[in-house]
Amino acid sequence: MVETKQLDINKLELAANMLKAIAHPMRIAILKHLEGGKKLSVTEIHELLGIEQSTTSHHLGILRDKGVLCSKREGKNTFYYLKFNILSQIVDCLETCTCE
Repeated sequence: MVETKQLDINKLELAANMLKAIAHPMRIAILKHLEGGKKLSVTEIHELLGIEQSTTSHHLGILRDKGVLCSKREGKNTFYYLKFNILSQIVDCLETCTCE
């Protein structure tokens, strides 16, 4: 008899929500810029992406709210970083799958 591991539906729901949050080209780009333990401010990220600061803040908020990113306030700046560094492997996997 094959023993099956009981799946925790709450954990699966959290995982699905994280993947939904990541599923946008700009959000994937944000994750790429935060690889390797980097901490970047909204200003730094918006300059790297070449998009409006308000749009950058919107994307960062979604990623933070869904548990993909954490933020830390330092003076006037808020710095964003990956909550789990292993998330960058998802982006690496996607790059591998989409590049020939």
